[in-house]
Amino acid sequence: MVLATASMVVLSVQFDLSEALRRWTAPWERFQLDELPAVLAVLAAGLAWFAARRYVDAGRELRRRKLAEAQLETALAANRRLSQQYVRLHEAERKSLARELHDELGQYLNVIKLDAVGIRDGRGGSAHERAEAIVANCNHIHAALTSLIRQLRPVGLDDLGLGAALEHCVATWRTRLPEMRIVLQLVGELDDLDEALTLTVYRLVQEGLNNAAKHSSARHVVLEVARDGTDVVLSVSDDGRGADLAAPTAGLGLVGMRERVGALCGRLEVASEQGKGFQLRARIPAHGSC
Repeated sequence: MVLATASMVVLSVQFDLSEALRRWTAPWERFQLDELPAVLAVLAAGLAWFAARRYVDAGRELRRRKLAEAQLETALAANRRLSQQYVRLHEAERKSLARELHDELGQYLNVIKLDAVGIRDGRGGSAHERAEAIVANCNHIHAALTSLIRQLRPVGLDDLGLGAALEHCVATWRTRLPEMRIVLQLVGELDDLDEALTLTVYRLVQEGLNNAAKHSSARHVVLEVARDGTDVVLSVSDDGRGADLAAPTAGLGLVGMRERVGALCGRLEVASEQGKGFQLRARIPAHGSC
């Protein structure tokens, strides 16, 4: 557009285009054809302004796209690390479960079998002593199974509801961390939530307490779970040393929590500064679906 304008100026000076145009258009003066250059100049200015605006918009859109691509790449990298850690944790759980089953159940079942065979064949001690040994070994197996079930599924979550399960979870953490004051506040009806939302809230509380114990060195932790209209709101705050959220971290606790909350169309917000504690807030639709 600039080159065309400059060329037009040169041609106008060289060939007296304005005077020639006035002579050529004199018979049609009623149509005001001699005003055509001014109209073309306004049109050219409008086109130049439109082109400049499109150029600026295109540059802005390109920057937004690059930023979105960078954010997407970061999210994909976090998801890859989360998937890898999930596989490692899954395999570790399988190994742990297999070891517990072998060490606790397998050996004691074998001892029970030997005692039962001894009772049947009438050898190796009195039947009463062997029966007592069988009872003791069965009690040990029952305790081991209860421990394994607690690891696989939160205690009381199905029978007693979310509120009681959270209270039991917090009581367990209070026993583990007597130097940390943990306050749990439950507001509204929480026991009629669906299974996915109930389990998500429970795991978020677990992870929040785990982070406070491992990273924050906090003395005071406040947990609040509330039914707020159509949403369930969970907040975890502590008075620990805080964290730099912009700094890279190898941990995937927050990523896992975001995945859980995002899967239920919720929002997770995290705020923290060095020396000013850590605050986590999640809002999830109470119906538990998008």
